[in-house]
Amino acid sequence: MKKIIGIIPARYGSTRLEGKPLVDICGKTMIQRVYEQVKKAIKYAVVATDDKRIFDAVIQFGGKVVMTSTNHTTGTNRCLEALEKYQKEIGIIFDVVLNIQGDEPLLEPKQITSLISCFENTKTQMATLVMPTNKASELKSGVFVVFDKNKNALYFSRAVIPVVRDEKKEEWHIKNTFYKHVGMYGFTPNSLIKFANMEQTNLENQEKLEQLRWLENGNKISVAITLHNSVPVDTKEDVEKVIRILKNKR
Repeated sequence: MKKIIGIIPARYGSTRLEGKPLVDICGKTMIQRVYEQVKKAIKYAVVATDDKRIFDAVIQFGGKVVMTSTNHTTGTNRCLEALEKYQKEIGIIFDVVLNIQGDEPLLEPKQITSLISCFENTKTQMATLVMPTNKASELKSGVFVVFDKNKNALYFSRAVIPVVRDEKKEEWHIKNTFYKHVGMYGFTPNSLIKFANMEQTNLENQEKLEQLRWLENGNKISVAITLHNSVPVDTKEDVEKVIRILKNKR
């Protein structure tokens, strides 16, 4: 049985929504909602933060949290520091490390189990989630991915890929199923160390997508398909949308 940990990076600073992890959503902070959803799927979860306000909030609701450096430029590097500290603290060495976005309070536990399933293949070093869509509205923004027959990612882009040649762009969704990236990653500890210590690459800098660093260095990313659409929170409008969805569920 593999030992799996979910690490949730959480920063206070945000250009569009300051203090995002502590935003109230129907009586709970966003970071608490994410943490509770993760715990429904796996035994071990920890928040990785560089802010005492977030640290204290996690302690208050009974969660596990690790204070990390303020100098990290990516969530991946923050995850690595948190992993090393938490393993030392509890005396457990993990086999799979999940990097879970702290701004998706509607995260479904089944998304986590789908991602974990990629590691049933012992050759998997890094994995992520994708979601199929045939909706024109879904092609207006997001990160798109194409993958091979073995479900290994070929490329990620902020442009809609693949191009459906000789067809009107507004009809592409009729001719092809597109796959949007869901920003959750899984690593073996060795691949997390390797990834965090790689220099940024040209494609990564052009697209502003850090997973391209892994592909550009000749490595593979396994993809798992999820049918659960997540709702990332970046603005006050997103918060209101999540609140409406939760109230409708009730």
